[in-house]
Amino acid sequence: MAELLEVEELTIRFGAAVAVSNASLVIQERESLALVGESGSGKSVTALAIMRLLPQQARVSGHIFYRGTDLLTAPAGAVRKLRGSEIAMIFQEPMTALNPVMRVGDQVAEAALAHHRRMGRGEAWKRALDGMREVGIAGPERRARDYPHQLSGGQRQRVMIAMALVNRPKLLIADEPTTALDVTVQAQILELLSDLRQRFGLAMLVISHDLGVVARVADRIAVMYRGRIVEMAATRDLIRNPQHSYTRGLLAAVPSLHTDRSKPLTVISDGGEL
Repeated sequence: MAELLEVEELTIRFGAAVAVSNASLVIQERESLALVGESGSGKSVTALAIMRLLPQQARVSGHIFYRGTDLLTAPAGAVRKLRGSEIAMIFQEPMTALNPVMRVGDQVAEAALAHHRRMGRGEAWKRALDGMREVGIAGPERRARDYPHQLSGGQRQRVMIAMALVNRPKLLIADEPTTALDVTVQAQILELLSDLRQRFGLAMLVISHDLGVVARVADRIAVMYRGRIVEMAATRDLIRNPQHSYTRGLLAAVPSLHTDRSKPLTVISDGGEL
């Protein structure tokens, strides 16, 4: 498979604070890579750097190549054309990412119109309905006229996925796609992402703090700690034989049916190997 995205020695600073330090990763076409770590480890900041959506006070160095184009140095107009059409992102909390005073169907249609200026509103509305149907929203003709607060958490997440995929991007970034969803809905969303990946030939970057979640959708896992990628391996290899103490701590902290509930969960060490 050909390389789709390559991040080389990415460093992100906010003043004196270093959020990401010399991070490097590669995503192949149609591959799913998970970026895992605790809150504050630099995962979402890395995703925002790829989308070039960091605030102005961020200082970024390194390279982010998408099909040979360095997104960090490309003209802003060129990046805007790629954002949404070639690279799309599902943000962490759909209730805050969606416009609360705009019907969800219009929001999906607006995503299509943003990259197809000559498209009529009727065609954009049809695309929105098709997109909502593709992500498993029942009765899209009716649901498209609802506002975000009228939908369940799972339905809002499906609307976000429809918005991300309406222009058929090649790379989908999913930032904590199952946060705040119950276990049953989490499973449905993960199954949906896997199905859409196969159906549309997507590459995916899945961001999560939960190794159990990403193990179901990722071909490879990169573990991030204090802004650094400390381990990267095929999913099965990493789960069965973690090499870094932080990765072992993350795995040990995941409760299971065999966890002794009379004892506290394993505390992740301070990562002395760093």
